[in-house]
Amino acid sequence: MASSTGDQSQMVKNGLRTKVLTLDSMNPRVQRVEYAVRGPIVQRALELEQELRQVWPRAPRCPPGHTGVAELAPAPLAHATRAEGLGRAQSACLLPSPPLPGCEEAFHRGHPCQHWGRTGYGAEAHHLPAPGAYSASSGIQLIREDVARYIERRDGGIPADPNNVFLSTGASDAIVTVLKLLVAGEGYTRTGVLIPIPQYPLYSATLAELGAVQVDYYLDEERAWALDVAELHRALCQARDHCRPRALCVINPGNPTGQVQTRECIEAVIRFAFEERLFLLADEVYQDNVYAAGSQFHSFKKVLMEMGPPYAGQQELASFHSTSKGYMGECGFRGGYVEVVNMDAAVQQQMLKLMSVRLCPPVPGQALLDLVVSPPAPTDPSFAQFQAEKQAVLAELAAKAKLTEQVFNEAPGISCNPVQGAMYSFPRVQLPLRAVERAQELGLAPDMFFCLRLLEETGICVVPGSGFGQREGTYHFRMTILPPLEKLRLLLEKLSRFHAKFTLEYS
Repeated sequence: MASSTGDQSQMVKNGLRTKVLTLDSMNPRVQRVEYAVRGPIVQRALELEQELRQVWPRAPRCPPGHTGVAELAPAPLAHATRAEGLGRAQSACLLPSPPLPGCEEAFHRGHPCQHWGRTGYGAEAHHLPAPGAYSASSGIQLIREDVARYIERRDGGIPADPNNVFLSTGASDAIVTVLKLLVAGEGYTRTGVLIPIPQYPLYSATLAELGAVQVDYYLDEERAWALDVAELHRALCQARDHCRPRALCVINPGNPTGQVQTRECIEAVIRFAFEERLFLLADEVYQDNVYAAGSQFHSFKKVLMEMGPPYAGQQELASFHSTSKGYMGECGFRGGYVEVVNMDAAVQQQMLKLMSVRLCPPVPGQALLDLVVSPPAPTDPSFAQFQAEKQAVLAELAAKAKLTEQVFNEAPGISCNPVQGAMYSFPRVQLPLRAVERAQELGLAPDMFFCLRLLEETGICVVPGSGFGQREGTYHFRMTILPPLEKLRLLLEKLSRFHAKFTLEYS
């Protein structure tokens, strides 16, 4: 696929290209951000602590009143690294720390989380903050290392560098941070970001907040919400008339559409992004949720690395994961991470600075993420129970995905693509012309009108498709598949009956 200029086309042919995101091209507002509390001095202190840990890797448990490994260092370093304190009251043993919720399993199987002792000083001795203390802004080093090992296992041994892993307050916060780096320019030079339609509204909301240009590319509903590179090319070419597209977002498995991309599709997307000089954002928070026969999750990182040169060494990628989805569903803990690949080193430092303004992700959320990425090993006593429970959750979700598709497709005026993955269906509903006209009289989107009537008359709450984006003249709603199987069956049948009644009323 041709690049936008002859020079760029020649670079592609030669296998060479400049990075999309550099200090010169990134958001200049981010570069102006300063935050002395976690500025260069504190970063250097953390580096010194890391160096000391390599010298004394097995620090003994500290008695009350001591603050950890740094106290074992030569006196100047010990006081330099701990004098500021980063506001960590728990780390300084000023307050007792209760047992961390959700970590009982870790205590039993010797997991790193066991080092969160029942008082604040115990955790610090093992290089972990107490649950109520601040951590490093990029996340606890031990947990970042565990995340990197998880990514390596997931991707069949392809290396992952913990220095390229940043823990976050769920995946959402990391997505917003990366988008902040990318947004720059004014007028016709404003940053454009390609997002799928339908999309998860985090993207449209964030782009609106940042003043970026939302560039819509439509998923193909007639082909089970497939992503078509020809549609990417159409959207990109049209966008270049009024903005500067710099990034491409992909949600896989899809939210709200539930599609799972094939490896061939992912390869095509990577080639497209490389040739058109687009930074890739891969939202992969539903990677554990794949149900349809023949569907399989392939991470963008793995596919990118296996494609080899020039893609593997040059294509910029940020991929996101979360504890809120999968078989865990631990939404309230707000645990997540982003792994960056081929990001400019100076830009990566700017990203860390931006994260530092928020001090750190929630420490209990980091601990929970550690448990998710470090599940029981086959030699652990809890392994069999863990595997059984995990498979039971995913099997039930698969059954509910199939049931949702079946019931909706049996209802006149409703059609639903296979729910291949994630946790939602996105059925299409036919609405009578009189219902559309009545909605317009009320100043409502037609599917919003339908969903409001559904809620008022049945108590069923679904989200109108207009909130996610849809092709003009089509109407949808998003509905979760999470309720228990029998309750879900009754809910689906009740919804189908309401649609029939609604259609009759406005025919």
